[in-house]
Amino acid sequence: MDNSTEIRAYRESDKEGVIRLWDLVFPGGAAWNNSEEVISAKLSVQPELFFVAVHDDRVVGTLVAGFDGVRGWVHRLAVSPDHRRGGLASTLMRRAESSLKDLGCPKLNLQVRVSNLDVLKFYESLGYEVEQRASLGKAL
Repeated sequence: MDNSTEIRAYRESDKEGVIRLWDLVFPGGAAWNNSEEVISAKLSVQPELFFVAVHDDRVVGTLVAGFDGVRGWVHRLAVSPDHRRGGLASTLMRRAESSLKDLGCPKLNLQVRVSNLDVLKFYESLGYEVEQRASLGKAL
């Protein structure tokens, strides 16, 4: 990761940059993943676990984490294509892991589409294991 890239908690001034990054990295998302609504919801619960990476005043990475008292979760790990392969995603994950551990979180979960082999390999390189579970969801 470039030394001039800062990882910090989200600020309201980051909103446009976060939305721009998410539109680029997560195109065509589901209705319940509306970027503005995700930001608003995250700011109402554990906003200190909403991380942004900023380089030259531009949002180049994000990670949204949460802890429900039993398990931690990671969402929206995103890195701008021009900042990939430099360790930024790994650094964001370590920051989330450390912050969750400080809250007493014993285990971190995340979901990856099985078709996204590169992302699966990335998480496995960080020590994550594919667990034999079925992921279920229901839009409310």
